[in-house]
Order: sequence, then C-alpha cells, then structure tokens
Amino acid sequence: MDTATPPDAPPNAPRRNPTRQRLLSLLKVGVTVLGLYLVLRGLDFRALLDTLRTVRLSWMAVGAAAIALSLVVRAYRWHVVLRGVGSSIRFGRLVELYLIGSFFNAFLPSGLGGDVVRAAEAAQDVPSGVAAGTVLVDRLTGLMALFAMALVVLPFRPDNFPRQLAWTIGGICLVGLLGGLALVEGRLLRGVVGRLPAALRVAGGGFLDRFATTIHSCDRRAIVAALLVSVLFNLMQVGWWATTGRALGLSVPFGYYLLVVPIMSLALLVPSIGGLGVRESVAPALFAGAGLAPEQAVALTLLVFGLERVASLLGAPVYLATILDFRNLTQRRKVRKAKKAS
Repeated sequence: MDTATPPDAPPNAPRRNPTRQRLLSLLKVGVTVLGLYLVLRGLDFRALLDTLRTVRLSWMAVGAAAIALSLVVRAYRWHVVLRGVGSSIRFGRLVELYLIGSFFNAFLPSGLGGDVVRAAEAAQDVPSGVAAGTVLVDRLTGLMALFAMALVVLPFRPDNFPRQLAWTIGGICLVGLLGGLALVEGRLLRGVVGRLPAALRVAGGGFLDRFATTIHSCDRRAIVAALLVSVLFNLMQVGWWATTGRALGLSVPFGYYLLVVPIMSLALLVPSIGGLGVRESVAPALFAGAGLAPEQAVALTLLVFGLERVASLLGAPVYLATILDFRNLTQRRKVRKAKKAS
C-alpha cells in the first residue's frame, strides 16, 4: 500500500502518503532554514538579541490569552457555517477540533494542515463533504474579513507608509477578497467540478460533488454572520501582534498592524514551520513604514511565532485524549466480539 495512517489514529484521520509526507517535511525545513539564513545574515545579531531581552512578560500573557480566546471565537464561526448548511456539531466538540487543528498547524507543512485534521475529525459527526466544505468556508470567511479590513484602513495609512507597498497590499487584498467571494458563492466551484473527468467526480463516493454542493448550499445569512464573527477574530489576531509589539516596547499604531497582518497571515500558507523564515523575510519591508529597524521587525515576528507555538500546545492533551478514547472504544469492541464468538 502507498498510504498509511498511524495505528492509534482516530477514525477518519487523514491518510498519508509516507513518501510525500517526507518530501513535504524536507520542503518545510528547507524553506524555513533558507528564509532564516537570508534574513539573519543581513542583521546585526547582537542588536536582535538586545531587542529580545527587553520583552515584558505581562504583555506576552495578554497576547497568549487573546490567542486562546480566539480559538473559541473561531469555533463559534464554524458552528454558524455548519448551521448554514443544515448540519450541527456540539459546540464543545468544535472547540476541541479547533484546539487539535491549531496543534497540527504548528507542525504540519502549512497553515492548512490543521484544516485537514479538523475536516477529518468532523467527518465522524457529519458527512465528509459537509465537513470539508464548511472548513473551507470557515477559513475563507476569516481571510475575506481580514482583506476587507485592510482595504478599509489602507486609505488612512500613515504618510510615511511606502507607496509601492500600499499598492501591493491593496492588490493582494482585493484579489483575495474577490476570489474568496467567488468561491463561497459556489457556482464557480460547481462549474469547475462539473467539468472534471467522471473518474475524479465519482472518487470517494462523489466527494467532490458533495463538497461543491455543500458550499453552494450554504445559507447567505450564515456567511454574513461568519464574516462578522471573523471581524472580531481578526481584531483579536491584530491584537496579539500589537500586544507583542508592546512587549518589545515598540510604538506601532493598531491601524498599521491592520495593514500588515493580512500579508503575515498569507505567509502561513507557504510550506514552512509555521511561517518561520517566511514572515521574517517580509517583516523588515512591511514595518519599515512604522520606523522599525530590521532587527526590531524580525524580533517581533519571532516573538509572535513563539507565542503562537506555545498556544498551539493547548491542543496536544486534547488530541491525546481523542486517541485514548478511540483506543478504548476499539478495545471494547474487541471484547464484545470475543464474547459473541465464545
């Protein structure tokens, strides 16, 4: 067989191709190492360490609390999307899945890794097409709200904000917002799926058709509600960037973070170790308009990375409990079969 699933994995855990998994891991490490090398070789390493030594833990604690609370907010957004397609999963279960997803996001090749795990776990409670479709809508509404917020703030950017950078951010956010709207509207995706070869459409019991149908059938009021919840989440996300900046004693306006955090969020989609090396590569240019030295900008991204990794560890005991529950369930089934056989 060319696929494998860990022996203690819960049902519907994502199947993995060992060779591809190894290649992705190598790519992840390679991109991170190369990015860090290119950034750090041009920095004053002593100045970077001096900046990191000024960290105030009280502000870091506020940022950690914001990240933890944001998982609950995002779980509620997913709950809204699920109701929009006529399905439901216990809210506490959705919080658990978001904790597990955040844990996997910290270690899989991109920020999408946790979404795959969430969809696979949610497929225990709802059809797989519904699980995958709602996870995609959930993720897209978050990015769309972030892009929209950046576009709203862009006309009020500081006078010293680089003009070329403003055009770049505006273009990326506009394309991302329009692309997200086209996907969640559903007809474009259904059209693309409808033109695929029949062999692909029937694979997995017609998964792609069910996936596209789920997105197309999502209630528009649910999407609007998810976008509003996403605004709250994105304010929290910008908030933990801002509190991390405060921890370093940086005087960066909150509105400035609204402009650059969307780009930082997109960096998480690049295969790497949680965006490490990628965000550090773009941070000096993005924060130059705020008057930050390259060492300060990189110190900020490194601290945010560390804060997000620590928060992601909250999902480790939840995932361990899921595995143990599955093993206990499997053991009970074996005992029942043995009793019936005797």
